[in-house]
Amino acid sequence: MTTERISRLGHLFRQERLSTEVTDLFREIINDHYRENARILPWRSTFDPYAIYVSEVMLQQTQVERVRVKYEEFLARFPDITTLAGAPLHEVLAVWQGLGYNRRAVLLKKCAETLMERFNGTLPSAAEALETLPGIGHYTARAIAAFAFGAAAPFIETNIRTVFIHLFLPDRDRVHDREILPLVEGTIDHTDPRRWYYALMDYGAHLKRTHVNPSRRSAHHTRQAPFKGSNRELRSRILRAVMAQPGISGAGLADQLDTAITAVIDNLQQMESEGLITLQQGLCRIP
Repeated sequence: MTTERISRLGHLFRQERLSTEVTDLFREIINDHYRENARILPWRSTFDPYAIYVSEVMLQQTQVERVRVKYEEFLARFPDITTLAGAPLHEVLAVWQGLGYNRRAVLLKKCAETLMERFNGTLPSAAEALETLPGIGHYTARAIAAFAFGAAAPFIETNIRTVFIHLFLPDRDRVHDREILPLVEGTIDHTDPRRWYYALMDYGAHLKRTHVNPSRRSAHHTRQAPFKGSNRELRSRILRAVMAQPGISGAGLADQLDTAITAVIDNLQQMESEGLITLQQGLCRIP
């Protein structure tokens, strides 16, 4: 039945673009799947804007199952914006370990500090205001607006992109997001955008499990290099060593990590510019 509906959807879309019939059929396919296969995820059970924001930052470039555990641990230690803003960075980074891309933790804390200074410790509801905060870009701002405040703002992430390429552009390669965004906007369920986006994301995740990933046909698709042996792994090892031994030197790091001193120094300088560490007289510490 679903296969027949998908075939009919493609035929109608080629003839009518986003007619009412096309939009209704598309929503029916997505919502039917969601009713039977909705993923139970802890951040979907809350309307707390802060908790939703934390989940969105964690989910960037990180698998859902890894986030599931860290999300609850992070909120137990930093339950609100005030607590996070006042916490030492080394404590935030310690809880963050295992999620990767540690710069996100730095920006999360900076955002909490900015919220205390500019918004009385409260996340604003408008996407445009959210985008002015450290580390919150176009997607994250609109995801928070939708999931925390019920805003029907169009946005694209990898699972949403997968759905629209698979159902509306099945014979295309190098599909640009500028072609997808009008389709996202034209099919939003304005009565409950939060539920609608969850349903879209779950259908996209389903497609990735059951098909050759349709998002590979996106102009924006990139393959992530393996973590093992990468510079990302080296940065992670450097950060763990600095956290364990505050005041360690660059030479000490190179010796301990059995890594070329030039690679260590280059990374230390980059990590300092990102706010992950400080370098004082050649000694490394967490700010």
